[in-house]
Amino acid sequence: MPWVVGVAQNRAMVDMGAFRDTVGGRAAGGDGPGGREPGPEVRGVVLVEGPSDLAALEALAVRLGRGLAAEGVRVVSMGGAMNVGRYAELLGPPGLGLRIAGLCDEQERPFYDRALDRVGARDAEVFVCVKDLEEELIRALGVSRVEEIVEAEGDLVPWQTFTRQPAQRGRGREQQMRRFLGTKKGRKIRYGELLAQALEPGSVPAPLDALLGWL
Repeated sequence: MPWVVGVAQNRAMVDMGAFRDTVGGRAAGGDGPGGREPGPEVRGVVLVEGPSDLAALEALAVRLGRGLAAEGVRVVSMGGAMNVGRYAELLGPPGLGLRIAGLCDEQERPFYDRALDRVGARDAEVFVCVKDLEEELIRALGVSRVEEIVEAEGDLVPWQTFTRQPAQRGRGREQQMRRFLGTKKGRKIRYGELLAQALEPGSVPAPLDALLGWL
């Protein structure tokens, strides 16, 4: 589906934010802003663990010419995989009855499986990264390409300093880069988006490619 431009695109993004605000408020035990119901155009939701996953997924969708909001798909950051039960109950068969997909790390898969099974979301699908999404993006691009992005962002010196730390000795470059992206507040979110934007269509990590294909 082509990316919607102009006024329609802006409206879709505003609706996406309103949906997140409403659902987040409900999941936290409130009514959400103004007690609004998510709009009738919403047909599905992707539950991700945190804001870096959300940033990367939405950036990749745009990179590939997809407009998730315009397609009726909302991506929701839950603030941790252990919150999936509340979101599944709210958004799945007991609540809004939306089509649910999940994107998570391998070690968090049991939380998703139990929650979705408990609410009877039989058509839900969970797409799994091995360690985390950052590792998938680094592997897909290669460390050399990621280093180019790091340099362009003005982080080359901090990266080089990080790799010389004693704790990083013996670790591979991919592992070092993955750890580096998590060393400063906000860095994972920023680089999640940047790395996703740098992907070529033929090099999209398998779990992300499968997820976007399922939506």
